[in-house]
Amino acid sequence: MTRADDGATARAADDVTARADNATTRTDDTTTRTNGATARAADDATAPANGPHDEPARHHVGARPVAPYRDDRADEYVDRHWAAVLAGDEHAAAGVVGDALDAGLEPEAVLLDVIGVVQHKVGLEWAANRMSVAGEHAATAINDRVIATLPARRPTADRGRVTVACVDQEWHALPARLVAETLRLRGWEVDYLGAQVPTAHLIGHLHRTAPDVVCLSSSLPTRLPLAHTSITACQATGTPVMVGGLAFGTDGRYARLLGADAWAPEARTAADRLAAGPLPPPRPPHQAVDDLPHLADQEYTMVAKSSPQLVRDTFQRLERRFPAMSGYSDEQRERTAEDLAHIVDFLTAALYADADEIFTDFLTWTADVLTVRGVPARSLLPALDLLQEQLRDFPRTRRLLDAGRAALDPRH
Repeated sequence: MTRADDGATARAADDVTARADNATTRTDDTTTRTNGATARAADDATAPANGPHDEPARHHVGARPVAPYRDDRADEYVDRHWAAVLAGDEHAAAGVVGDALDAGLEPEAVLLDVIGVVQHKVGLEWAANRMSVAGEHAATAINDRVIATLPARRPTADRGRVTVACVDQEWHALPARLVAETLRLRGWEVDYLGAQVPTAHLIGHLHRTAPDVVCLSSSLPTRLPLAHTSITACQATGTPVMVGGLAFGTDGRYARLLGADAWAPEARTAADRLAAGPLPPPRPPHQAVDDLPHLADQEYTMVAKSSPQLVRDTFQRLERRFPAMSGYSDEQRERTAEDLAHIVDFLTAALYADADEIFTDFLTWTADVLTVRGVPARSLLPALDLLQEQLRDFPRTRRLLDAGRAALDPRH
């Protein structure tokens, strides 16, 4: 991302920022990693939301859902499991899980209070630049495989059947896996479909299996339009939908906005809610604009359709404004283009929900990550200025960009 406009100093800052390999680290890599690792965090189940820290919907790196109850005996196993994961030792990690079970911890406590807690720490370490992307991937893979060592429970007839899936283009599967395994441990028959399930295939599965409820997970707010499509399509089959995950806000505000039938901040809460009784019947079939009347102004549609061109034009304008970019390597140029693309992605998601905080929280979160990596937060401002020049005819978009600049202003 190129840098602020104050002469040679600005160009130098710009050069440093765009060249920092893990600077805005492909915002999706940042968003995906931290929002993913943090979101995958702990008992972030049916797609947990963020944690109780800071204001609602904050894209907070340290956020973690607070479980309604936990087993304090898990603490000693957390330290051992963390050491095994950090060492990349899958066998040792499986041994820790076995020891915890032998000591009398319930499988659910091992799942959420040991494995889940360690996964949350993986996200924090990545965000603090103390763990590489490769290390985060390896740790997540170990946690995913170790979950399979937990004892299975035969479904009980009085529970019912649940489909658990990530929305289309959502790759963060561990939150959904945590809720699926929690429900299995409580006796539900669970169809776990994994990451990024296309809506048409999800609906086909519902027609074949007729579950009592669908649990949809999404970690990134940029997936909200696709999540909305999945929610309304599932409801049109007569199946109620519970959602969760960082995408839906720390307080479930976007779950309500998109018309979901229920929202849960973490796995235990999701399981408790389903155990308390059936969800209310879903609304009759309806269109997205019925839930979001502001979509009638077509701003979201037009900006979303023009996103690739916006990214290209903004990149070219940055090159003209900051000659230092001519010295960037191919990889640095690619990273800068990716950073721009993710800024535009979050801008369009905020347009879809008409929610300033989706955009401003992303920008301030990204600024925090940049600061940890020694890159000035002001490096984000030139892109906002150039986008505003191109989108001046869209009033809601201008409002979002103004809010983004205001959110970053104290930081530069």
